[in-house]
Amino acid sequence: MDYPTQKPLALMERIIRASSNEGDLVFDPFCGCGTTCAAAHQLNRRWIGIDITHLGISLQKHRLYNMFELKSGEDYKVVGEPTTVDAATALAQDSANEGRYQFEWWALSLVGAKPVGGQAGLRRGKKGSDKGIDGIINFFEQDDKGKSKPKKVVVQVKSGKVKSGDIRDLKGTIEREKAAIGVFITLELPTGAMLKEALAAGYYESDFWNKTYRKLQILSIRDLLGGDGVDMPPQHGTFRQAARVKNGDGKAQRDLI
Repeated sequence: MDYPTQKPLALMERIIRASSNEGDLVFDPFCGCGTTCAAAHQLNRRWIGIDITHLGISLQKHRLYNMFELKSGEDYKVVGEPTTVDAATALAQDSANEGRYQFEWWALSLVGAKPVGGQAGLRRGKKGSDKGIDGIINFFEQDDKGKSKPKKVVVQVKSGKVKSGDIRDLKGTIEREKAAIGVFITLELPTGAMLKEALAAGYYESDFWNKTYRKLQILSIRDLLGGDGVDMPPQHGTFRQAARVKNGDGKAQRDLI
């Protein structure tokens, strides 16, 4: 699976079956992308996972939702994440721990986006490799023949000063990537000019869901902590991801990284 500490899901399931019973507690103090916790949940064990980076926690949130539709704060609790704007600002400004990247990964987890350009276990992302995309949310539409069509939402995160030019740049990224929707997450509150640029981007029309969505959406951290989220078609809805729960599926695990 192309990373040195790989632990395939099937292997972890075998270890957990051999060493515990249903209802027992499984603890992984270096959980990375969450293979152990996912295996434990699948085998009806309780679990605790710890990781040093918000990337690891973000990947785990993404995995638990994709495999089991578990939601943070509802089905399990995450300890140590920011819960206020001030705490989010402190995280972003923690230069000793690569706070800019930690903030980015944490913010992506608030909207269920899969991080781009990070590697589990490292405190910083790969500079310049994201091409204007910090995270991706996938969803499916359906054509008139009943065939599912994959679509995506591209997400950018900014923890510093923001301006209307950032929104124009995201417009270009949406067009280049042929994305259905673009989301701009900002620690600072957006300016009037930014909101105007976003409104000018128009709408994404979903024939299957018979609804229109803003093509470019701006969400502040205050909005997200207040309960707002991305306005988009359901990630699952009528469709289920083909690789929902496949024991030992190396590709599905590799795609998390």
